[in-house]
Amino acid sequence: MIRISVKSLAAVLLGLLLPLVTAIAAPRIPIGDFFKDPEFTGVSMSPTGEYITVATPVNNRTVLASFRVADMKKMAGWEFGDRSHVDRVVWVGDDRFIMYVSYKEGRYDLEGQGGVAFAANVDGSQRIEIGNGIYYNIVDTTPDDPKTILVERSAPDAFLSKLNVYTGNVVPVATAPLRPGRFLVDGSQNVRFAVGNKDGTRTYTLKRENGTWKEIASSEMGEGAATPVRLTADGQHAYFLISDKGEPDRVVLRNMADGKDEVLIPSQTVDPDGFVRSADRKEILMAHYSDGLPEYKFINKNHPESKTYASLINSFPDKAVSFGGISRDGRRVLFTTYSDTDPGSYYLFDRDTGKATFLLSSMEWIRPETMAESTPISYKARDGEIIHGYLTMPRGVEHRNLPLIMHPHGGPHGPRDNWGFDPEVQYLANLGYAVLQPNFRGSGGYGNAFERKGYRQWGLKMIDDMTDGVRWAVAQGFADPKRVCSYGASYGGYAALQSVVREPDMYKCAIGYVGVYNMDLWLQDSDVADRKAGRAYQRRVFPEDRASRNAQSAGYNIDRIKVPVMLVHGFEDKRVPVSQYEFLKKELEKAGKPAEVTIVERKEGHGFYAYDAQINLYTKMAAFLRKHLGATASNP
Repeated sequence: MIRISVKSLAAVLLGLLLPLVTAIAAPRIPIGDFFKDPEFTGVSMSPTGEYITVATPVNNRTVLASFRVADMKKMAGWEFGDRSHVDRVVWVGDDRFIMYVSYKEGRYDLEGQGGVAFAANVDGSQRIEIGNGIYYNIVDTTPDDPKTILVERSAPDAFLSKLNVYTGNVVPVATAPLRPGRFLVDGSQNVRFAVGNKDGTRTYTLKRENGTWKEIASSEMGEGAATPVRLTADGQHAYFLISDKGEPDRVVLRNMADGKDEVLIPSQTVDPDGFVRSADRKEILMAHYSDGLPEYKFINKNHPESKTYASLINSFPDKAVSFGGISRDGRRVLFTTYSDTDPGSYYLFDRDTGKATFLLSSMEWIRPETMAESTPISYKARDGEIIHGYLTMPRGVEHRNLPLIMHPHGGPHGPRDNWGFDPEVQYLANLGYAVLQPNFRGSGGYGNAFERKGYRQWGLKMIDDMTDGVRWAVAQGFADPKRVCSYGASYGGYAALQSVVREPDMYKCAIGYVGVYNMDLWLQDSDVADRKAGRAYQRRVFPEDRASRNAQSAGYNIDRIKVPVMLVHGFEDKRVPVSQYEFLKKELEKAGKPAEVTIVERKEGHGFYAYDAQINLYTKMAAFLRKHLGATASNP
């Protein structure tokens, strides 16, 4: 096994020292450069490598186009109407694919929410809707039979079916006592495993034996688990992710005959977040990790394709490389390069010629040399827990006593902040602010036990982790303790306000964007509460009694809020309804502490999509921060 990182260890260590002055002073960049839509959000390649599809944001929708690689001739285009977004493409034949289209009312809505699928040929012909409103996930594309694929319907019960990609006809194959659930099949499309829930937060792993299901593992949300990922082509072995007590998963190869495991990659600091398979689909070659900086760990370093991947990774030492597919014959490799200062570019590599052809740039107007670098950090919380995260420092100024934005991510359970280009963070850094992004306990990616430590602690230990991150930045001399503001969206908006409740003297201001401020209200009117699984999630992660929930809700602790507040919401937000904004705004007014700045966009949902709405938001945010944190060289 070999390990290749996006930067050498020496470079990482130097980066952690955060040099006092950057080499090139960053100019003030127009706000629109950060928040106008990227030119492209996704590229997929056909099994032969002959065609690609490109997803392009246009206003409040994402459209798709297909191209012939040889001459980049456009073959066809698809768009599905207002607020409809092509999230992903799965090729189900040499010239046919399925588009997953979701309707999103806000930027932070989860992909695939309410999504439908359409199949079409690369030239635009024979387009059909799949499922008539029923969401099907693809289990296997069955290359030996280009007319059908295996799909699963996970709700209300787990069903596996064979679907004709030209007619949409569905023939049942198997079912499992799970709701929802997913299936794994071997290279001969025989059903071998099912993984899912039973209307709760406990996950079950079932193995198919002699036509019946046998439970081989189960775990409560946040505990250790044994999860099959994929079977080898011959069905004799299965790749599993194994965690005994909630530590980050190790990758093992399990012998299906005797159940013995061979550890391929031991437990790391983080869970693997993706795998790369061989072109012939027979084995997994490597796993991707985001431990501070992106990196790969190879399982089979001697495979010819592994050597190609390693060569491509090493060809971009200051960037991360993400692989989007390999042609069936192993000749063409689609990949993306990106970094903290570069939104990303797409390439197609030809293994026969040894040449990489540039295809597309995501945001070609962004000049990486003017962007701010994001450095992986770690610090000890007050109880000894190690917290990882990122610190982004503005260019062209001394990295001492800077105004700081504490910027927690949303979620909170499952998501985490990763190294890469973040328009919001870059905008704030360009205004002259340091930006702290802590992956507080409860965040995903660091093992189930770390995530579990955040359950029922939304407004307590999770907030303490953020507080301790600010104190670390101050102790290192990077942040001015008298110029700190909290800002976040969704759970991050909750945390921004709860931080100034829990630490009323630490911050100078707070910005809550589509945040939760009343836990009990969110239990009633959020779209999460509309689903049985969503209600089970809420019961698992929220405090159990009303008094504790109120204690962890900013709206019930107005007396502790001493700083100016800016509140932002979308009127059509279903994930965090505008009732949250209205409740906090009213309580602040009753206490004689009205929010200083309020923005409610009537046509926006959970996060703003419209360009003008974003420009208005971030322009007012810059003025609010300048007023309360003082002027900077870039935000005078």
